[in-house]
Amino acid sequence: MLETSGRLLRLLSLLQARRAWSGSDLSERLGVDIRTIRRDVDRLRQLGYPVQSTSGTAGGYRLEAGADLPPLLLDDDEAVAIAVGLRSAAVGSVAAVQETSTRALAKLEQVMPARLRAQVSALDMVTETVPPDRPATTVDVDTLTLIAGACRDHECLRFDYRSHDGTSSSRLTEPHRLVTWGRRWYLVAWDLDREAWRTFRVDRLDPRTTGPRFTPRVLPEGDAATYVARRVSSTAWRYHTRVIVGCPAVTLAERLPASVGIVEAIDDTSCVLETGADNLDTLAAYLGLLGADFEIGGPPELVEYVQVLASRYGRAVVNASSGD
Repeated sequence: MLETSGRLLRLLSLLQARRAWSGSDLSERLGVDIRTIRRDVDRLRQLGYPVQSTSGTAGGYRLEAGADLPPLLLDDDEAVAIAVGLRSAAVGSVAAVQETSTRALAKLEQVMPARLRAQVSALDMVTETVPPDRPATTVDVDTLTLIAGACRDHECLRFDYRSHDGTSSSRLTEPHRLVTWGRRWYLVAWDLDREAWRTFRVDRLDPRTTGPRFTPRVLPEGDAATYVARRVSSTAWRYHTRVIVGCPAVTLAERLPASVGIVEAIDDTSCVLETGADNLDTLAAYLGLLGADFEIGGPPELVEYVQVLASRYGRAVVNASSGD
């Protein structure tokens, strides 16, 4: 019995490792005849594993997706990777997933060998997280799955939406893509009432119903992530600016985090950065990262703030020189 159980586990591990196996390959790997392979496959099916078989010269066995989730066999690297991912998800931006990830992690660590628990524990003990540069927001997992399903199935989505200034409105949209940026989620959709593409923060969105199917439209930028970055950088923040920078676009893009804004080339030696923030301190910090000469295109509050900073830095240099 112990030999049979061990063989079943090895068979299951093989089926999970590769999409399809021939009966002869499994027979050779496990050191048993074809008839034994058939019996073991039947036992796996009785345990809830949807193993499909095909006949003929190209026939064989494959593990398909089923109605329920059966137990999985993981190697050491896979188990550690999942544990690390669950620990990250436990402090993420999806409300229900945080609690679920914590429960799943507890179950996984309970059955992990001591050597693997030590690896995960060591990583947890010596790792600290820098707080996000924007306030963390959480979204409901049911909201995400409803929106994702509407995007996938090309179904119209109606929802109530609260804008940045607190104004509420009802929207009827053709949902296109979900985009994550930092710890926020955005929906890119075609607004049927306004006949234009729009970006919506999911944490401000209350879905009501899905509607009829639609034929997907082509997003102007072609890339939903780029579209969201451009929209958020230029309109969603309290302050936004357009900065001309004296270096190639490729150089600046490599120097700045993608979340700062959109970089576009002007010519071979200069580019423009479109960025924004809810406070002037953050915008000034972005300017300090440019590493090249730049010209600020507004707003007046930012120009004035940078002048104040320039005077402050100038005094700091003078005082440092006097101290020598």
